[in-house]
Amino acid sequence: MALPELMAFIAIIILRGLTKVPSMSDCWSANLGNPQIIATMSRNCFKDIMRHLRFDDRDTRSECTKTDKFAAISAVWSSFVTNCITSYNSGRHITTDEQLFLSKTRCCSLQYVATKPDKFGIKFWVACDLKSKYICNVLPYLCKDPSRPSGERLSEYIVLRLMEPFLDKRKNGTTDNFFTLMSLAQPLLRWKTTILGTVNKIHWEIPQSSRQRDCNEFTTQVFSTTGAILTVYAPKRNTALASRCVL
Repeated sequence: MALPELMAFIAIIILRGLTKVPSMSDCWSANLGNPQIIATMSRNCFKDIMRHLRFDDRDTRSECTKTDKFAAISAVWSSFVTNCITSYNSGRHITTDEQLFLSKTRCCSLQYVATKPDKFGIKFWVACDLKSKYICNVLPYLCKDPSRPSGERLSEYIVLRLMEPFLDKRKNGTTDNFFTLMSLAQPLLRWKTTILGTVNKIHWEIPQSSRQRDCNEFTTQVFSTTGAILTVYAPKRNTALASRCVL
């Protein structure tokens, strides 16, 4: 395969993402097809490249996977993540969450999530710019990570890894109740980084006075401590949703 053919293959992948055609076969169909994709490469040629394209050495593959579970695409992946970090100046607010990408490959990191539209796939931890949705940093979930310090929670480790290139730049991280912890907020605050996120009302860090059930509709309570503000909002009578803003 020549370099222009590879570049055309990558261009079609990017164009498919922009046009959001549901099925790959539809990209070459008479009704739903994209004229630019049809003129660039035939469908059979695209499928052949997709089926046989590899980014690692077959002779050293089994040895590399012992130390790197992502070895099949690790070199290209590292360059992609580095370019994502260095090629864009993100805004002040960065959102951290998980994303399951459809995959049918046989690997140890394949996940099954019943609540997702695509049940099987590879899970990634993603940090995106709030306004542009640009990927600022991303990590694959490879099950047990030997580099994670013993005793450190997975949620803390993930957020610190994703926010590492943006520490000491007065950024704010937005998270859900899986990531929002006081033990995470404290080291971030030392690096001039704040975190805003929702927390479950039964979380042990939530004060008992904020868990009352006899609250009126649209009631808002504010609790504060050193470096943190907790806002409890009741959208309905006798219910409460808690969110915490760590300053």
